[in-house]
Amino acid sequence: MNGLFESLGERGDDLIAALGETGYMLVVSLAAAVVLGMPLGMTVYLTRAGGIAPNRVVWSTANAVINVVRSFPFLLLVVFLVPVTRAIYGTTFGTPAATFSLCVVAVAIYARLVEQILREINPGIPRVAQNLGATLPQTVIRFLLPEAVPGLVYALTSASISLLSYSTVLGVVGGGGIGDFALRYGYQEYDYPLMYATVLLILLIVLAIQSIGHRLSIRLDHR
Repeated sequence: MNGLFESLGERGDDLIAALGETGYMLVVSLAAAVVLGMPLGMTVYLTRAGGIAPNRVVWSTANAVINVVRSFPFLLLVVFLVPVTRAIYGTTFGTPAATFSLCVVAVAIYARLVEQILREINPGIPRVAQNLGATLPQTVIRFLLPEAVPGLVYALTSASISLLSYSTVLGVVGGGGIGDFALRYGYQEYDYPLMYATVLLILLIVLAIQSIGHRLSIRLDHR
């Protein structure tokens, strides 16, 4: 135990920096998930066969993008996106550059979750909206989204936990983060107490995210 406290004392600043890097990766990737993933998932839902605005070409394209990204092993996706990352950031190393790959995955993960949440909505709701003469944007904003909000929040919680897991391997491309800290200062330096303590910290973060998301989802559910 004394060894752990000594390690934490020596590596405290590095741990704080790693937590900041992980926080940055999560915030940016979750923002991308909401801004890009939600419209993408909604597009798949709306344009599917039997949907409100069926369009085979749009549905096939959007669905294929989601499937392709989600089917890639994450580390291979990071390598595959290296040319794009370098073109955008001028480098492939560092937290901002590493976060790009995480954003791509976040968009695909949340898009699929959004589609699934929307599919669970009572089919009668969009039909009622159409019978009332609501336009497509009005149907989405005034009828579908209010029903889907609790599920969307919970889905974002699940996505954030998955992204936290993905972020732990971004140290391979110099992304840093809490996972990289555990490997670099714990595993590689044979400081196993520090490594286990860091893993425990990650678990606590996951439990906190799960608890907050669950409570918020329940609070928003007025059905």
